[in-house]
Amino acid sequence: MARNKYPEVTVEKILDVAQRLFLEKGYDNTTIQDIVDHLDGLSKGAVYHHFKSKEEIMDAVGDRMFSANNPFEKVRKRSDLNGLQKLREAIHLNQADENQTNMTIQSIPLTRNPRLLVEMIESNRRILTPYFQELLEEGNRDGSLHTEYVREIAELIPLLTSLWLLPSVFPSDKEGMKKKFYFLGDMLEKMGVPLMDDSIYVLVEEFIEKMSEKK
Repeated sequence: MARNKYPEVTVEKILDVAQRLFLEKGYDNTTIQDIVDHLDGLSKGAVYHHFKSKEEIMDAVGDRMFSANNPFEKVRKRSDLNGLQKLREAIHLNQADENQTNMTIQSIPLTRNPRLLVEMIESNRRILTPYFQELLEEGNRDGSLHTEYVREIAELIPLLTSLWLLPSVFPSDKEGMKKKFYFLGDMLEKMGVPLMDDSIYVLVEEFIEKMSEKK
């Protein structure tokens, strides 16, 4: 069999199909065979040559979606915003990405899939924490933030927002989710990071409504 001269093209095809199916059917309802069936002749072996599991595909899809519409890269060079404003704007931009939001709120069975859970935590630590740390440090320098816990908060925010605030991991009704967000806002403010303003809480309300609709 001839070797694939352009493996990156095959990887992109796999991720294109997987992303579409995950968004249409949900992660739990999409199988490797479903992905193969939409790859125009590629075999299951070809998929497994590039990805060891569906979990690994999901992780790669998430990373690619984030990279394609990275809100932190969009704000980091803006001279009209201080560090705190950049953090808030990054949140607004992230929530404006409908596909990213839908991928976040779909019913991904993290508690039944420890491998995916670990990969999500590692991805957040590797990708999101450095961005948060950079903007927190900038905020301390320009005076919009006043915190002694830059590294700790940079690690904590991705962890809480990707796990603790997901009802699929920590079951909660709408009121319980709202209380968690307000708790997070109060906690950050006491640590010198008043991240949550009225505009963010509007996004929170919209996000919670979408989460509820997916149940």
